[in-house]
Amino acid sequence: MNLKRKHISILVMKNANYASVVDARAVFRKVNEIWKAEHKKDIFHIQVVGDTENIVIEDGLVHIKPDITTSALEKTDLIIIPSIRGDMISSNHGNRFLVDWIIRQYQRNAEVASLCTGAFMLAFTGLLKGKKCTTHWQYANEFRFFYPDVTLIDEKIIVEQNGLYSSGGSTAYWNLLLFLIEKYVSREVAILVAKYFVVNLDKMVQAPFIVFNGLKDHGDKDVLKAQEFIEKNYVERITVEDLAERSFLTRRTFERRFKKATHCTVLEYLQKVRIEASKKGLEIGRKSVDEIMLSVGYFDSQTYRELFKKITGLTPIEYRDKYKK
Repeated sequence: MNLKRKHISILVMKNANYASVVDARAVFRKVNEIWKAEHKKDIFHIQVVGDTENIVIEDGLVHIKPDITTSALEKTDLIIIPSIRGDMISSNHGNRFLVDWIIRQYQRNAEVASLCTGAFMLAFTGLLKGKKCTTHWQYANEFRFFYPDVTLIDEKIIVEQNGLYSSGGSTAYWNLLLFLIEKYVSREVAILVAKYFVVNLDKMVQAPFIVFNGLKDHGDKDVLKAQEFIEKNYVERITVEDLAERSFLTRRTFERRFKKATHCTVLEYLQKVRIEASKKGLEIGRKSVDEIMLSVGYFDSQTYRELFKKITGLTPIEYRDKYKK
């Protein structure tokens, strides 16, 4: 197999999660080790890259001296944006000097992969505008609020579009790294790396881990009251007409404002609240699936099971078996 040697640039940014930097480097180094054993040469040229010659992260605990600075690196094939800690927007602002370099490399046909909350930095560059991505489910509301022109698919572990890659929450970035190894080298090598690091290679969704918490800091008081009403009365029969009437709005105006504020339709919001309640019941494990179904306001077993799987990626029984206390 004659593959072209690729240059991998692992960014170190202010507020970077050190583990994601080290893990990315370790994965590509392991591939080199496997490849070199058979082909007597490396397949990746791996460099840790920063905008200065010394970067302090993890609240001063870690000092990193990058292999090269962005000003000195003219061309790369893949940029890895690590996950970031703390406030996402201020973290982006602190790393703003990297934006032009990332954009310039992408325009020169480099691909860009964001790990977990690194998606905020990728979106900050503007490269994701009008495109799809994923990130840690816990930051989904925040991401949608700050980047409404990006389609967030928060139930996915990996999203790829136009040479831009993103991964779901926390350790889900391992799956993206393995996905890239499979794409650049082979599935056989990806499997060997997955076995070495003891990682589930084909985990593709983070939906079972998502805890639904509707977006609330949108500033629309009428919508917020409707959300609170749904969350307190989800067992009852709730209609859009009733909610609109309670808000003294026409149905059309209410639906438009609700979708704009929460990024969900009223029905989607009600469904997610009910399924979240049923997940908690399944985790406790004291009631049957049908009893829990009725307790959250559903009366048709097939509809409930189909909706549960659509939102979580698992059937109610699979979810109970996996998470029952």
